Amino acid sequence: MANYETLLLLSPELGEEGRKEIMEKLTGVISSENGEIAETDEWGMRTLAYPVEKQTRGYYTRLVYSGPGPLVAELERNIRITDGIFKFLTVKLDTKAA
Repeated sequence: MANYETLLLLSPELGEEGRKEIMEKLTGVISSENGEIAETDEWGMRTLAYPVEKQTRGYYTRLVYSGPGPLVAELERNIRITDGIFKFLTVKLDTKAA
């Protein structure tokens, strides 16, 4: 299993309950695809360098997880269809760097 990191930019209008709901959905997708979550890191509300969908602030969350290759495709599919997520970036982590 490979290690991955996904950075999510969530809408500031969601509120804590909305963010929690989205994160539960995404962690459920990871679990259902035989993945394991290593770390969930909430960076909090930040000012954006440029407006995204007319928003100047966003809530950043980082997920670190491991799993098979198809897991990333399914997770990104769910991210794309979830309201409240502006942007995301997934990278495969180098196992030698740790």
